[in-house]
Amino acid sequence: MKKILCFLMMCCLSLSTLWLPAMAAENEEKPTDTNKEGENTEISVELAASAKAAYLMEYSTGKVIYAKNEHEKLYPASMTKMMGLLLIYEALHEGKLSWDDVITTSEHAASMGGSQVFLEVNEQMSVRDMVKSICIASANDAMVAMAEKVGGTHEGFVKQMNEKAQELNLKETHFVNATGLHDPEHYTSAYDMAIIAQALIREGNKELLEITSTYDAYIRENSDNKFWLVNTNKLLKQYPGVDGLKTGFTQEAMSCITVTAQKNNLRLIGVVMGEPTSKQRNAEMKTMLDYGFSQFEQGILYPSGTIVETKNVDNGKPSQVNLITKSDLTYVYPKGSEPKEQDRKIEITKKELPYLPGDVIGKIIITMDDGYVIEGELSVDHEVQPLEYLDLLVKSFKEFLV
Repeated sequence: MKKILCFLMMCCLSLSTLWLPAMAAENEEKPTDTNKEGENTEISVELAASAKAAYLMEYSTGKVIYAKNEHEKLYPASMTKMMGLLLIYEALHEGKLSWDDVITTSEHAASMGGSQVFLEVNEQMSVRDMVKSICIASANDAMVAMAEKVGGTHEGFVKQMNEKAQELNLKETHFVNATGLHDPEHYTSAYDMAIIAQALIREGNKELLEITSTYDAYIRENSDNKFWLVNTNKLLKQYPGVDGLKTGFTQEAMSCITVTAQKNNLRLIGVVMGEPTSKQRNAEMKTMLDYGFSQFEQGILYPSGTIVETKNVDNGKPSQVNLITKSDLTYVYPKGSEPKEQDRKIEITKKELPYLPGDVIGKIIITMDDGYVIEGELSVDHEVQPLEYLDLLVKSFKEFLV
């Protein structure tokens, strides 16, 4: 009886504290990708011999396969449009823009030189046809029209491009325009272009690749001013598995290209910059892709939905939940030398309940025995709700009696 009276007194004293929300917020650092820089990428042959810079990486993890002068600041020409497309796809996915929105061409957009689809002042075209014109024909006029729509002004859009570059931690990139037309202060690096391409593919996904892999198409199809678009990326017909991404050329930049290709679930991103001709550019890119696909392969360490740990949840109902991988955890390795898992670390980033299936509640960091690091998001396999007041009271009572 004395125990029960003591317990009731404790409940009264601590009643208010049971209703206080948990203050467990912690500062979180953005995960760093240890596979993008500082790796030993030496190989026994030189690739992209004519290029000023080159970079080859695996798409899903960013593992470096080959690098040459990858951090040298160079002119990107129309590869610039990858950053513009990234912002366009973000606007589409955030509901700020729709594929059927009609864009009115300004005088400034219509005045663009270089590659274009010859938009006239006040001509109206859907977002879908504008994006097709950018991806397939590298149209400067369409790019500026879209920049003005998304950014309010061309200048406002360029500011967003530079802010996105900072967000992606790009240290060798600065944009002056949305097109890539030459300016001494408009520059990037092969490494930065590959990271932009990676972000663009993640954001655009199949929607994007269906367009960038299209060799030819039409805009203004239901008008008297029908216009034929032909893709500037000739590797679409020259190299199996290529389905993007963006070419570039100015006299100052010379021939450039960022390519993505997939074979047997292994997707690569390759960049060459400063090539003397488009023919040489394409030939060296094919050799670089051949190397990547012949020397490396991709493995799946844990498929999406794999249980990696069972977690006890304080004040949760139920009190345990399985942590599962939110997507496939993949890794890339030289053929014939598949590494094994050496160490793993799990970090919980969501501190407060409820946990719902699909929520990102933490991350897993796995180190393979070759030093390769894999990071992935974790979710839960069932719902966990916070205990209600009576549940907490019963829990406290049981703990007191033990």
